[in-house]
Amino acid sequence: MKIFKYPSEEEIKRLIERPEVDLTALTDIVGKVLARVKNEGDAAVKDYEQQFDHVALSSLKVTEAEIDEAEGLLADDLKAAIKQAYENIRTFHAAQKHDLPKVETCKGVVCWQKNVPIEKVGLYIPGGTAPLFSTVLMLATPAKLAGCREIVLCTPPNAAGKVHPAILFAARIAGVSQIFKAGGVQAIGAMAYGTESVPKVYKIFGPGNRFVMAAKQAVSLQDVAIDMPAGPSEVCVIADQNANAAFVAADLLSQAEHGNDSQVLLVTTSEDMLQQVQQELDTQLQALPRVAFASNALDNSRFVLVHNTDEAIDLANRYAPEHLIIQTDDYEALTAKVVNAGSVFLGLYACESAGDYASGTNHTLPTHGYATAYNGVNLDSFNRKITFQHLSADGIRSIGRTVELMAEAEELEAHKNAMTLRMKSL
Repeated sequence: MKIFKYPSEEEIKRLIERPEVDLTALTDIVGKVLARVKNEGDAAVKDYEQQFDHVALSSLKVTEAEIDEAEGLLADDLKAAIKQAYENIRTFHAAQKHDLPKVETCKGVVCWQKNVPIEKVGLYIPGGTAPLFSTVLMLATPAKLAGCREIVLCTPPNAAGKVHPAILFAARIAGVSQIFKAGGVQAIGAMAYGTESVPKVYKIFGPGNRFVMAAKQAVSLQDVAIDMPAGPSEVCVIADQNANAAFVAADLLSQAEHGNDSQVLLVTTSEDMLQQVQQELDTQLQALPRVAFASNALDNSRFVLVHNTDEAIDLANRYAPEHLIIQTDDYEALTAKVVNAGSVFLGLYACESAGDYASGTNHTLPTHGYATAYNGVNLDSFNRKITFQHLSADGIRSIGRTVELMAEAEELEAHKNAMTLRMKSL
C-alpha cells in the first residue's frame, strides 16, 4: 500500500487518479465478435461459448425445468436470504415511484411529464470467478417495478452447460422474462442486435470484465443504450480515532477481493488508526480464499492521513468513489457534505456488504470517478419521461407573440408561421 501523510495538493492530485482504462487494444477482438453475432446470430454465440466458456450448447435458452431443478439444489436458508434481500430491494425501489403533476406555466399553457417504462431491457450477469446472483435482484427488481414488458437476462454457463442455481432462483423471484446461456462479448452482442433466440433490447444493464465493458461501449454508439460507463470497483473509507480498525480492514478487504484492479482508499484523521488498520489487514487477509486477488489490490491501495474530517470529506468528494464508508463520530454532519459518491455507508455498522446484498439500495453504481456526473441504478433507470403540453386559445394569447419573436430572431420563419397562423385564427 502507498501511504500519504498530510499530502500536498500535487500529491492529492496523484492519489485520486485512477489507472488508465484503455479499451482501444480490445477494439479489434470485440469488434470481430460483435460483427459475427450480428451477422450469424445464435450460431456465432454458440461458437463463442465453445471457445470462451468451453461448453457445447444445443440451445441458448434456459428452460423452466432447469429453473425448477436449480430451486431444488439451493439450501433453504440461502433461498430465504435471497427472498429477504429481494423484499428490501423491492420496498426501497417501490418508494421511488411518484406522481408527476400537471403544471400551468401561464394562462392556457399546461405541461406535464409521464413515466413510460423501457419496453425491453437486457441484464448481463457475470458468472465467472463470482456468480453475482445479487446483481440479478438489483437489476430485475426495479425493471419489473417500472413495468418493463420484457426483461432478458444473459449469463455464462459452466462447462456442464448449467447456470448457477442461485442466479436462476433470483431471476425467478425478481420477475425475469427469459434467461439465456451466453457470456462475455457475445452476450452483449446478442442483446444489442437480437438473434434467433435472444430478443433485441433497448437498454443493457450490468457489470462485467474489460471485454464486456468494451462491448457495451461499442454497441452504445448506435445500437442500444447502456446503464453507465464503468471501470474497476472501488471503495473509500473515512475513519477517525474512534473507528473500529477491524471493521475498517474488513471493509477494505471486501472491496479488494473483487479483483486485482479493485480500488481501495483509506482516509483517516488518526495515525494510530492507520497503523491498527494495517495490522488488521495482515491478520484478516490470510484467512481469505481470494487472498491473491485481495493482495494484488492492496498493493495498489492508498492510505491517507489528514488533519480533520473536513479535509477527509473534501478528499473523498474529489475522488468521487463508487462506495463511500464514513466511520467517524461526526458522520451525521459529514453526510450533508457528501456531493460525489455512488452509495454512502454511515457509522460503525453500515458495511458495504449490506448495500451489496440486502439493505435495499442498489449496488449497480458509477465507478472510475463517474460519480461526479452519474448516479447508480434506480427506478428511473428503467423509465423514460415523455413531456406533454396542451395550449388553449388563452395559451396562444399568452405566449404566441413570444414564440413569434424568438423564432424570427433565430431566422426560422416556418416556426414563426406555425404560431402566427394560430394567432390569426382566434
